[in-house]
Amino acid sequence: MLHSKIRQYIIDFLIGPLFVQGQGEDRYQRRFEAIGYTNDPEEMKHYPIIIRPSGFFDRTSYGTPKSYPSLPLTEWRGIPILFGEPREEWNASRTQLIIHADLIASTFFLISRYEEMYLRHERDSYGRFPGKSSLPYRAGFLHRPIVDEYGAALRALLSDEGFLERHHLRMEERSATFSAVNLTHDLARPYNYRGWRSFLRAWLKEKQNPLKALRLSFSRDAEDDYYTFPKFLGWDSRLRDQLGDKRAFIRFFVRMPSRHPLDKPRYHLKSAYLHRVLLEAKRAGVKLGLQCSFASGQHVERISEERRVFERYLRLPPQGIRHNKLASCEPEDLLQTFFSGFRNDYTMGYADVAGFRLGTCRPVKFINPNTQLLTELVLHPLTLRDLTLSEERYMGLTYDEAERVASELIRTTARYNGELTLLWHNDLLSHKTHPWHSVLYRAMLRLIEEIDQEASEQSDHTSPTPTTEPSLQARPTPRA
Repeated sequence: MLHSKIRQYIIDFLIGPLFVQGQGEDRYQRRFEAIGYTNDPEEMKHYPIIIRPSGFFDRTSYGTPKSYPSLPLTEWRGIPILFGEPREEWNASRTQLIIHADLIASTFFLISRYEEMYLRHERDSYGRFPGKSSLPYRAGFLHRPIVDEYGAALRALLSDEGFLERHHLRMEERSATFSAVNLTHDLARPYNYRGWRSFLRAWLKEKQNPLKALRLSFSRDAEDDYYTFPKFLGWDSRLRDQLGDKRAFIRFFVRMPSRHPLDKPRYHLKSAYLHRVLLEAKRAGVKLGLQCSFASGQHVERISEERRVFERYLRLPPQGIRHNKLASCEPEDLLQTFFSGFRNDYTMGYADVAGFRLGTCRPVKFINPNTQLLTELVLHPLTLRDLTLSEERYMGLTYDEAERVASELIRTTARYNGELTLLWHNDLLSHKTHPWHSVLYRAMLRLIEEIDQEASEQSDHTSPTPTTEPSLQARPTPRA
């Protein structure tokens, strides 16, 4: 059976914590467990809402073919469910609702990446689990954060059916805008041409004449095709100024060197040109994270060493981690990330197709599906990535198609108060390198501004319920 700690984490993730409103002189708030996950008749008496387990966590099912959902899926309240039945029933006095759709197992399956552990044979040439092999893609809901839809439906039930009023409960407010926006950029190719190696490449491999090769390799930074940092950092900073530095963050992920062919070009962390890029980043208030090498994805014990290299050369701890090529799909990768001292991972998106890899647009703690262990490593969903949209080997979209996909995912993330994470590379933000990524990126930033402005104006005309009450202290109690 599912460990009680994970069960409660999932329920809180879906609906948020519930507190009994303090009365009169009572300055304390009591936790209230509104949702039970049990088939035990005695336990069921304690909860106004019961979700019936489907058997997914039974020892005879977990990790076996019986635990994998079959298509087509059924729907509960218009939302696909992976386990259980789309059925509800009230008790005779209409004070308790029993839900036969197993929302707990369905949520666990998605946020723990159980599927990727179970289907270990499904890997692409880079060792990644393909998004197009995933159940959400094959079932047609990868573009929907159905875990957040479960939560919204349960919160609506608590409110609309009178549970909140009946039990004097307070539920946290969730605004229809972004909880946070991460504008991330991987420093895979800080420059196109720089130094004598670039000169030899331009001259001998690309057949440029020697004078042009010299000019390309030793010109001012601003003349290099890939040096787009001042331009896009200005765009990023303007968005951050509007949303505030508590919600909007600019992040660079600095790749660690290795001799693996997929980690080319290999640049030294003490190189002068990288130093100049990082100076630009520092002036813009950029947070620096570690992009571990592809080689460390093959040998996860290297993650700890690469963290030490990062701290030795850059003289600060990395603010999060991302795997090169998004090549992180094994529970062992994430456990090693956690043991290496990281608490924030920004890898969780599919390389080949855009959508919600975790089934949610909100950050979620990593649950090891092998051991059902809840960790403090937070997985931040990667919403959109430039190469995923444009590369022919992935989605291969036109500009108009990419804009439609991006707009839908951005609006959906805001609708569920999610965290939006974008990954755009500096080289693709050059018109010389790609015809429309720079245009698309600016369009996305403008859309984010518009959505947040609309939400702000709407909140000015309403009286929002505060999510916290500083004068009140919260303390857990046994179930009410």
